[in-house]
Amino acid sequence: MRASGVAAIGVGATAAVVVAALVQSAGDNPVSTALTMAVPAEYQQLIEKAGTTCPEVSPNLLAALLAQESGFNPKARSPVGAQGIAQFMPSTWETHGIDGNGDGKRDVLDPEDAIPSSAKYLCTIAQDVKDVPGNKQNNMLAAYNAGSGAVQKYGGVPPYKETQNYVRSINALANQNKGGGKTATTQQAATAIDAAKQMLGTPYSWGGGDVNGPSTGTCCSPSGRSGKSTVGFDCSGLTLYAYAKAGITLPRTAAAQYAASEHINWGQVKPGDLMFYGSSAATIHHVGIYVGNGWMIDAPRPGTQVRYSPLDTMTDLFAVGRPTSNTNKEI
Repeated sequence: MRASGVAAIGVGATAAVVVAALVQSAGDNPVSTALTMAVPAEYQQLIEKAGTTCPEVSPNLLAALLAQESGFNPKARSPVGAQGIAQFMPSTWETHGIDGNGDGKRDVLDPEDAIPSSAKYLCTIAQDVKDVPGNKQNNMLAAYNAGSGAVQKYGGVPPYKETQNYVRSINALANQNKGGGKTATTQQAATAIDAAKQMLGTPYSWGGGDVNGPSTGTCCSPSGRSGKSTVGFDCSGLTLYAYAKAGITLPRTAAAQYAASEHINWGQVKPGDLMFYGSSAATIHHVGIYVGNGWMIDAPRPGTQVRYSPLDTMTDLFAVGRPTSNTNKEI
């Protein structure tokens, strides 16, 4: 995807023109037939090549993992120390990181090294858990998140809420075909909006919320606020929950939800569509559910509650997406 050169978006006709242009630019450089997920253009060839490292890894699966891990942010750093677009822990990178671009350095913050390293690591752990019962792809993804030892110990995806959501989200995202899935129906959109309305007034919690409703979150937001002691939702947790009520499984992060949605021109926007904020596909940081007349329901930031917000509540409205149904089975 191309980054937008627009610094701010207002409501009304200006927003209509700008958002339509953004969505159009996102679609004028289509990925090849090997990769049907929407990914930032600068990573397409890297993902397509690395996605053929072994039979257990496909370009879509690798792209979905990167979207889930970092939202395609090559400089991402987690509170526990994971780094880069593929979120390698330092010890794992030391063992499994490779010099993918042949420049003589292994740099976890360089996508040309980190993306092929991620594929190679997936192939390695696929072999580690190949004899574990159950779905081999699920076991491989669970091992990437929780470690091969945990998958071996439990004889499959371990009973960790985070890992089960991780596997479910990546499968949902990897199996979405760009523009080729079945988008949310009007009834599903109405169900999602109604579910979100029921949560109005629920506290914001960084990392909070899942398919079952409000939950305690994690640490920490960019401002240093922790969600560990607050039961509630962050922005993508709210959309995840609302569309789960409509029978649609979304990935966990806002950037991954953008990649899993069909991109909509502004003139076609309908209630239930998702509003994404950021300067590019790789930097999406917020999502809300459009309800009509220039308003959305969202969980804005720490210290607030789930509420109605105008679309210009933030200045970097990037694009509109319509959630796409999938047929993945629950873990």
